[in-house]
Amino acid sequence: MKPPDTIIIEGRAYSWRVLVRARREQLDAWKAAQPRQPALFSLKQDCRPAAERSAAGRYLEPSLLAIMQEGEGR
Repeated sequence: MKPPDTIIIEGRAYSWRVLVRARREQLDAWKAAQPRQPALFSLKQDCRPAAERSAAGRYLEPSLLAIMQEGEGR
């Protein structure tokens, strides 16, 4: 059995293809209306170790203290 080409909403029949096309046009219009904000500066690649890229990682693995403790042991 072939699925129906129409959908009935509140007693009125609507073509499914027309509804999908109208929704796509709505989304395209919405996307076009969204403001575009350029970046204020160029983004740079973060080359730090993975643990140092977040505050939680720096808290869990403090590298500065480890370096200072190694220097004191010499």
